[in-house]
Amino acid sequence: MKKVWTVAAMALAAWGAQAQDFPGGRPITIVVPFAAGGPTDRVARDLAEAMQRHMGNSPIVIENVGGAGSTIGTTKVARAKNDGYTLLVTHVGMATTPVLYRKLSYNYETDFEYLGIINDVPMTLIGKPQLAANNFGELRQWMTANAGRINLGNAGIGSASHLCGLMFQSELKVEMTTVPYKGTAPAIADLLGGQIDLLCDQTTNTTSQIEGKKVKAYAVTTAKRLSTPALKDLPTLDEAGMKGFQVTIWHGLYAPKGTPAPVLTKLNTALKAALKDADFIKKQEGLGAVVTTDKRVEPAEHKKFVQAEVARFGPVIKAAGVYAD
Repeated sequence: MKKVWTVAAMALAAWGAQAQDFPGGRPITIVVPFAAGGPTDRVARDLAEAMQRHMGNSPIVIENVGGAGSTIGTTKVARAKNDGYTLLVTHVGMATTPVLYRKLSYNYETDFEYLGIINDVPMTLIGKPQLAANNFGELRQWMTANAGRINLGNAGIGSASHLCGLMFQSELKVEMTTVPYKGTAPAIADLLGGQIDLLCDQTTNTTSQIEGKKVKAYAVTTAKRLSTPALKDLPTLDEAGMKGFQVTIWHGLYAPKGTPAPVLTKLNTALKAALKDADFIKKQEGLGAVVTTDKRVEPAEHKKFVQAEVARFGPVIKAAGVYAD
């Protein structure tokens, strides 16, 4: 028995030493549960580059594991070895999939270590170019007059635009027909063509259309106006009369549950350094994203924030009765 305990103690000591040496030049993989080239993928690649500079230049690579509304890639990380070499970058889906999917192969509260929120990506409410309404006040009158005949597009069930649209309808209490697409690109194409009336989507997808005056732009979904030149004159929905309305598509960094505390500390320290990295900040601003500077960069606050988001979005999704499974 004494020999067994000695072997166990030696193994534990070796594991502790390895954790202290982390990452030790070994590559770290960040799993992105979406296809390459999308907004979350771009955030993850920018973050990997910045974090790498603060982790002894140990390589950080991106692995895209898309499918099933982010749940396949997220499950992969939940089941990965908890040594810090497999991480997850995902968006607000961490808070919406527990409601959108009635059967999940992971638990958002118990299967992950929370490392910090990376950024917030604002949303914009845009309309087809043929709409007569030129500001949100006129749009609200138009929506009231056309209740039941309005087509509100989104990039698919569980997408950021789907979430924003649900919150928007819930707040306004105006009946609309939801039209899901397989991605933002076809939704915007139909908006430009007048097949749908409205779309609420991320600034990363809509700013160029707004800047080129190809769509009608009505408002942003943040608490404060944005400083981006093409968007700075747009009011917030709160200003426009929808008091307290705020929807942003945030991104967070996660590790598998049980990752050693020394490893988590090193990862969180590197994350905080990356969020203050001038090059990273510049790249995020180019995407229309706002880098996190508040207490959500702390693991406990990150988890508390996600739990609050589940509580906020859950009733709206359930009331809509639209599920992804």
